[in-house]
Amino acid sequence: MRLIDLSRTITHKMQRLPNHPTIELYPFSTHDEKRVVDGYEFSSATMVLHMGDHGGTHVDAPVHFDATPGARTIDEMPLEDFFTEAVCLDLSHVPDGTDITIAHLEAAEAAAGVTIRPGDTVLLHTGFYLRHAGKESYITEFPGLTKESATWLGQKGIRMFGVESVSPGRPGRNNFEVHHVCRDLGFIHMEGVINLDKLVGKGRFRFIGFPLKIKGGTGSPIRAVALLDE
Repeated sequence: MRLIDLSRTITHKMQRLPNHPTIELYPFSTHDEKRVVDGYEFSSATMVLHMGDHGGTHVDAPVHFDATPGARTIDEMPLEDFFTEAVCLDLSHVPDGTDITIAHLEAAEAAAGVTIRPGDTVLLHTGFYLRHAGKESYITEFPGLTKESATWLGQKGIRMFGVESVSPGRPGRNNFEVHHVCRDLGFIHMEGVINLDKLVGKGRFRFIGFPLKIKGGTGSPIRAVALLDE
């Protein structure tokens, strides 16, 4: 058994979409601050973490892209949604700033020697994070799904898919349409998933990525992990 960490490290002012809150991480108390209680001296260190529910490696809840009354918030989603069988498709040949098409997905599924099954999590390896993390291009120049290719995934009955970028579709109309495909076909997606190169060619594995139990949350940071039976 081997665990592969698929999560970005949360750091002070880490990259995020500009329409989401900044991510702030700083000391609240340090071991330089000594306290004495009943004659006993001690210290403790704590940090302040300020961020939105779509920071770092995170999952979108249905209510994020579905205005229908009753759309589920993150705390209403069953834990089973985040502990699934999974496959990783290698799309690293798709150029930056272009669309991921149905043909790309079909070829990647065949090359992986796997069959996407109902209930799966599908991770899309593009290599984009390694090429662009920390650069301005990380926010805009990623390859992304289209309405048609997202529909292809959704019609397979998957539970969730994950991308390395800040959005599942290219900036603009594509991105909104991909979110609405998720709404209409009843599946969800993750953004900011990394280390997917370590899953290429591994066949089927288990995905684990539990969200925080945020009351009314439109999404949540997750600690995404792949569990390989090797």
